[in-house]
Amino acid sequence: MKKLLALLLALMMVLSLGACGSKDTQAPAADDSTAETGNTGDTAESTDTAAGDDAAAGETGDAAASDLQYIKDKGTLVVGMTNFAPMDYKEEGSDEWIGFDADMAKKFAESLGVEVQFQEITWDYKIMELDNKSIDCVWNGMTLTDDVTSAMSTSEPYCLNAQVLVTKADKAADFEDLTSLEGYTVAVESGSAGEAAAQALGAATVPVQAQSNALMEVAAGTSDAAVIDLLMAGAMVGEGTSYADLTYSLNLNEAQGLESEEYGVGFRKGSDVTEAFNTFWAEQVSNGTVLEVATTYGLQESVILE
Repeated sequence: MKKLLALLLALMMVLSLGACGSKDTQAPAADDSTAETGNTGDTAESTDTAAGDDAAAGETGDAAASDLQYIKDKGTLVVGMTNFAPMDYKEEGSDEWIGFDADMAKKFAESLGVEVQFQEITWDYKIMELDNKSIDCVWNGMTLTDDVTSAMSTSEPYCLNAQVLVTKADKAADFEDLTSLEGYTVAVESGSAGEAAAQALGAATVPVQAQSNALMEVAAGTSDAAVIDLLMAGAMVGEGTSYADLTYSLNLNEAQGLESEEYGVGFRKGSDVTEAFNTFWAEQVSNGTVLEVATTYGLQESVILE
């Protein structure tokens, strides 16, 4: 009996310990499951919130990155330019900017639903002015050089040009068929394609703020010659102009074996205004506006219509 009683007591203790062990093992499992589920819920909620924040930030970033929207929001298209007939200039006694580029800039601004504002700049600083948002575009018979296209987003070419040498009419024979300008002082607009062309031919250049100033240098006799754009020379030099005693003869592009230059409009690097401009320009070519305005300023042979 004693042995039987001891065996029963031992069996009861084993069963009791088994029950306690089962309860202790399951309880932590339940707690771990609850904790894991809770963390998963918190993580999902946190992820959803972060994703929403990222999406909102993305939308804000896209809006902020849109140069076109920036211009529309402020209500003005600020055009950086210089006094450069027949592209941008003022008639005597008038405060209004006119010219082929100026007239087309007004139409482009209108197509965007904003006002146009013309800002005279120092040509050498055009890229800095653009990047600082002092201006929204450079639109002033700008030659599409490698330096320009690497620093700006540029439009499709819209006009052809060349660099020509302007001299006093009674000295023109001295410059015919020259392949070098060594020994001559040549006035040029600082930072222009004309400056590069004159230097390439060995000239001692005299930098000035605008091409119109370069003409003044020649007229005053302080420079032997000036290098300016063919389009400007055609409008401002010779009989019936303010510089009737000046003439142009040497085409520096031909002297260097170069092709004609192309004009384009410059916008900030990566700007979506470039695409808007190209679309606008194609429409204006198609409906005849570009040719009409070009003819007004004698540029019908230079403007690109294809």
